[in-house]
Amino acid sequence: MEIKIQNVSMTYPSGKQALKGLNLDLKSPSLIGLLGPNGAGKSTLMKLLVAALMPTEGSILVDGAPLNKVEGKLKASLGYLPQDFGLFEELTVTQFLDYMAALKGLRSPQAAIRDVIRAVNLEEKARARIRTLSGGQRQRVGIAQALLGDPKVIILDEPTAGLDPKGRDEILDQVERLHKETEMTVILVSHSMEDVARYVERIIVMNRGEKMLDGTPKEVFRHYKELEQVGLAAPQVTYVMHDLKDRGFSVSPDATTIAEAADEIMRSIQ
Repeated sequence: MEIKIQNVSMTYPSGKQALKGLNLDLKSPSLIGLLGPNGAGKSTLMKLLVAALMPTEGSILVDGAPLNKVEGKLKASLGYLPQDFGLFEELTVTQFLDYMAALKGLRSPQAAIRDVIRAVNLEEKARARIRTLSGGQRQRVGIAQALLGDPKVIILDEPTAGLDPKGRDEILDQVERLHKETEMTVILVSHSMEDVARYVERIIVMNRGEKMLDGTPKEVFRHYKELEQVGLAAPQVTYVMHDLKDRGFSVSPDATTIAEAADEIMRSIQ
């Protein structure tokens, strides 16, 4: 699936302009990080992608067809986990997913429910009530509901918010594995630069309703000073590597993960 956003602007009835002439090309399969300070337009963009809003200007094409003509196709091919996604505490995992499958119009969803429970490694909790689950397990339930219907694109809005480092790694490892196994496009919204640097292939940075940067993690984090100016930061590794470079060490400052930094430092001292 290919989604093209062409010169899209979005102005709310209040007069607030959330997006200004945005152009993006989202091709499957890819793992994309969507970053930006508060008010950058990320939430509006996500609402447009799930067809909850229509742009006031410009067009969104899905496999070459206008969004308003293929809205049903898009919704059937797209999974979404919003940041404030609510779970019904007294339902079991299976009951909740059965309810979500009904909302999505899936017929005979039992096999699909088993598949998504297996995909997020929750088989042992399939009959557990949601109120008994840990934070990471709840997030996996949220991802499972987004996977119902075999979507080609899945949007995850801060899926690791509130989790400890181990829980964050478990969730993002699951996301990365699903991306590779199913070749779906994943759009990951996160405030953790370390998480984004480690997992995504492409980063889109938005600011004040416009695209500010778009490229690989290495390409984007080379602009760490520009990111700081809009209230964002590069991964800590980026600052460490630039500091070593400034101190005369023969290292590339482009490392964005601890593993890359370790390899670069070892190379420089051999």
